[in-house]
Amino acid sequence: MDMVVRTNRAPNAGETLMGQAFALSPGGKGANQAVAAARLGAEVSMIGSVGKDTFGSEMLEIIKQEGIHIEHISVSETEATGVASIVIEEDGENRIIVVSGANMELSAEDIQMLAPVIQQAKLIVLQLEMDLAMTEQAVAIAHGYGIPIILNPAPARRLKDEMLSQVTYLTPNETEAGILAGMTVDSIETAEQAARILLQKGVKNVIVTLGAKGTLLVNAEGTKLVPGFPVKAIDTVAAGDSFNGALAQQLVSGKSLEEALRFANAVGALAVGKAGAIPSLPYLPEVENFIKHVSDDKELKS
Repeated sequence: MDMVVRTNRAPNAGETLMGQAFALSPGGKGANQAVAAARLGAEVSMIGSVGKDTFGSEMLEIIKQEGIHIEHISVSETEATGVASIVIEEDGENRIIVVSGANMELSAEDIQMLAPVIQQAKLIVLQLEMDLAMTEQAVAIAHGYGIPIILNPAPARRLKDEMLSQVTYLTPNETEAGILAGMTVDSIETAEQAARILLQKGVKNVIVTLGAKGTLLVNAEGTKLVPGFPVKAIDTVAAGDSFNGALAQQLVSGKSLEEALRFANAVGALAVGKAGAIPSLPYLPEVENFIKHVSDDKELKS
């Protein structure tokens, strides 16, 4: 559950500021990505854990209402549902602290028991808000079955080369790419350099998200910048999650990687134009209409 505070700017150390608004909003990286894919037409099953508390009950109901299969989401008797404390500044930028709570109870042993569920998937999407050993095991299981893997390496941390070598699509932002590659990423050029380092570790496709600039795809075939869609940002919460969910849905539906990235850029642009995490995630007709209008505008200008 996201606890969202809106303010003109984030406070400095030791400083107290008055905020403009507060809201509770359903979120969590896995839930956001699952809902994003489901709203675009994918059939989604979610593996995870919530607490036996009000937030947990609410999250399960929300995810179920989105048409997502929840039978593999466990309910912890001892840990609280995960929460995120989010400060959103006037320009839409955000600062987030995540307390994983029940998410961390899902173990490598638990995920091994769910290997038959993973085996049925056309693609799996993971992030790093869970126990790392469990995530490594999930990646190994999917890789063993030849199932494509999208790993969104957030919150950022260093990962073992063995795990990276099993990832089909790695989707870091600039900060995350820098941490994974052990360098500073502050431009398209340095993003490509970091991606090349990650390719050497065995990742098949590195997709660095660059905000309004779009995404940088780097793989064995070369480098391609897929332009973004400039929009006014209300807040950037769930922008990356919406991108990953859209990428998954498009790949499963048979689109080429470049087509999928352009579509996912559009979904991310729509998500930053609305407040909240799950409430900001668009439905398929919205995305198709947005892309059509952008294309029509380009034709009129040319």
